[in-house]
Amino acid sequence: MGITKAPDLVNYLAHIFTAGDSDLWLYKMGLKELIEKHFGPIDYISPMLDFQRFTDYYNEEMGKNIRIESRLVSFKYLGSPGFLPDAKLITNEIEKNFSVDNKRKVNIDIGYLHHTQFVLASTKHWGNRIYIGKGIYAEITLMFNFGQWEPLKYTYPNFKDPEYLNELYAIRNIYLKKRKN
Repeated sequence: MGITKAPDLVNYLAHIFTAGDSDLWLYKMGLKELIEKHFGPIDYISPMLDFQRFTDYYNEEMGKNIRIESRLVSFKYLGSPGFLPDAKLITNEIEKNFSVDNKRKVNIDIGYLHHTQFVLASTKHWGNRIYIGKGIYAEITLMFNFGQWEPLKYTYPNFKDPEYLNELYAIRNIYLKKRKN
């Protein structure tokens, strides 16, 4: 019989992509302050990442002639992986706050990074997602094996890209330092 124990604390992070200038949404439109209100201080914001080259799925909703920019944002305080369903419900509400005519202008993919994996939350069921409560599913997007991020068959293309992986290495290194303290 196994003995239960508390899970390791994880580093929450968000993949945020916006219709147009991500700095406008983060700094001038108040997105940064709103997400910090719910998730605590941000300790890392990636440079702008080109998200649009991977998909045109969001163009209809966010704007066909608008460049979609993304950033990876890491939060300072470690938390329980059990918070993931609540975190996704919070980010869904934040997205609604920034919607125009019921169309999102900000998308926040919330998840967490553990030293062994990168996990994202979703409201959509799929064969590779596990239901974790409150209408939310969890997906292991990347595993960390033998010193590198390892994409899985279903990993979104942007998270297979070296530019994104390098940012996740940087966030993982920050996380490892936090775990030591």
